[in-house]
Amino acid sequence: MTSSFADSVESAPTRWPGQLVAVDIGSNSFRLEIGQLHQGRYRRIDYLKETVRLGGGLDADGCLTEEAALRGLDCLARFAQRLHGYAPSQIRAVATQTLREARNRDAFLARAQTVLGQPIEVISGREEARLIYAGVARLQPSQRPRLVVDIGGRPTEMILGRGRQPLRAESFRVGSVSLSMKYFGDGRFSESAFRAAQVDAGAELEEALEPFAAAHWVEAMGASGTVGAVSQILAASRITDGAITPVGLRWLMDQCLATGRVDRLSLPGLKDDRRAVIAGGLSILYTLAAHFGIATLLAARGALRQGVIFDLDERLQAARHEESGHDIRDASVRELQRRFMVDAQQAQRVREVAESLYDGVQPRSSAEASHEARRELQWACALHEVGMMVSHHDHHRHSAYVLAHVDAPGFSQSQQRRLGDLVLAQRGGLRKVETSLASETFAWQAMCLRLAIIRCHARGDVDAGSVSLQRRGNHATLTVPSDWAQSQPRTLHLLNEEVAAWERGGPLILELVQRAK
Repeated sequence: MTSSFADSVESAPTRWPGQLVAVDIGSNSFRLEIGQLHQGRYRRIDYLKETVRLGGGLDADGCLTEEAALRGLDCLARFAQRLHGYAPSQIRAVATQTLREARNRDAFLARAQTVLGQPIEVISGREEARLIYAGVARLQPSQRPRLVVDIGGRPTEMILGRGRQPLRAESFRVGSVSLSMKYFGDGRFSESAFRAAQVDAGAELEEALEPFAAAHWVEAMGASGTVGAVSQILAASRITDGAITPVGLRWLMDQCLATGRVDRLSLPGLKDDRRAVIAGGLSILYTLAAHFGIATLLAARGALRQGVIFDLDERLQAARHEESGHDIRDASVRELQRRFMVDAQQAQRVREVAESLYDGVQPRSSAEASHEARRELQWACALHEVGMMVSHHDHHRHSAYVLAHVDAPGFSQSQQRRLGDLVLAQRGGLRKVETSLASETFAWQAMCLRLAIIRCHARGDVDAGSVSLQRRGNHATLTVPSDWAQSQPRTLHLLNEEVAAWERGGPLILELVQRAK
């Protein structure tokens, strides 16, 4: 039996207690940040950045080229050296737009995770926007309504928020790398190219005109690379104090046009790694200023990588203090239950039985991978019936689709797909999740979920401890009281069918045993 990468990640001692690490696998740059939180204050320990241009490596078929993949893998290998001595629970690696798009992303992720030595989560555009806002809001707190924009290599995120609360977050598929390749790929600057790039950006951002209009905010901030680069150029050239204004943007475009070519552009504050993508980023900024009434855009200190660290800290605190800790994923699950009118009492019954069974085959552990696997089982129990909102027939398939595609703050796309596969496995044959069952952890999660649903199928109160599951290798023994079995012939019938289902298509062996009191 093979195991997934996550199965192999165990808890380990750390040489650097209290420090947390974010790895941001972006479309233009890869970044690694190490930080520490103490009494609510954040201190950066180290920061590494490499320009990889992964977003420039998508071919006409939407696949990541081998050349781009190797650039990314080489960078991750160097990051892995810096991560030596950190426990897996201290690290979170996230990937953004390019790997959301790449058709061969799973093949690249398998290689990348091996090189980095850590699992890599692909996050949705809205989740990326939420984390960006979290980074900005914590490092530059304000109670004023604010607009935060982040122009990445392939996406642009826009977020409205107040204090630490994001009120609206969207991601748009236009970025500095994609626009620069499309309109300035020949290395020349021209008025027509700038106009075309601005029209392209405006078309993509047009749906944001009303929800992100100037009436909804009083200050605008820009996070990450493009905004920082333009701000540095304007400050170094004494055009502004670093604030990005329409006049400053027009001046910078004029400098590009006067030079005529990308390779000839030389300005104070312009770094070599930004030269090739400055025109695309500049076009998006000018479009934002013109269409959203942004008179002044200030460079923010926070960004995605700090948001990832703050989010990881909340997860670890929640794991240590399960009753009082705050993990935004729990709030997302409750909201999905409400939105899809899930029978919460039934979900709780299934969870209690599934957890009791899981305790018998996967004892509680301090290992981060083990804790996450248990949480995933809990969330699958809570949400296994969301598909009932669509149709009772084949509701497990509807549930799987919803969980894999719905916007759920705190969850990565990777984890949502695992949850989708888990609820798909809740009933019927097992061949439909054959690939996922190659993970030993997934197989035990699926067995416990399926058995719990059978135990609770009558939708009445149950004694979670009345049945038990023990593990010996890949052999599972489900023990039920004989008097209970005699009084529950329909449930016993379903359990015998479950034994047969695992015989036909599962990597585990299930045995049903009746015991006398």
